[in-house]
Amino acid sequence: MIDQSRYRDAMARLGGAVSVVTTGGPAGLAGFTATAVCSVTDSPPTLLVCHNRASGTHELFAANGVLCVNLLSAAQQAVSDIFATRGLTPSERFAAIAHHHLTTGSPAIVGALANFDCRIISTRRIGTHDVHFCEIVDLRRSENGDGLIWFDRGYHLLPGSTPPTEKVAPRDSNAATTERA
Repeated sequence: MIDQSRYRDAMARLGGAVSVVTTGGPAGLAGFTATAVCSVTDSPPTLLVCHNRASGTHELFAANGVLCVNLLSAAQQAVSDIFATRGLTPSERFAAIAHHHLTTGSPAIVGALANFDCRIISTRRIGTHDVHFCEIVDLRRSENGDGLIWFDRGYHLLPGSTPPTEKVAPRDSNAATTERA
């Protein structure tokens, strides 16, 4: 059997996009920072979210049955830290960030690279976690911003794409061209 600490050390080498997963509904507001989010299929658009059952937010997500995956930008490390810090109430967390609501009523964080508003359609228990399979019912995507990655137990920035520049041919066919390495 693989030792838990060896497994965690090896998994630290697997980079993942940083998201804050939020919920809102009759059971209340909650959110947590996650890197265990993955696309499942695009027909119908579905993703999965892994959620520790020992988390104080677990029951709220299950009761509400909805969530929003907020894919954070590089400028939102502080947002990630707010939702990863123990001891803060949901009111304190949500008061510290700008957010709005999409179709399900779960908070969508302003400035995120993308907001995936979802209904939880199925949950599977695996060890200490529940894996929520979530059908996307609404989404917003930003055209700007760099990515935020968690790798080797720390934040790293992933530069966003820049629009290609148009190549212009020299006016004079005898003109010299310069290549940059």
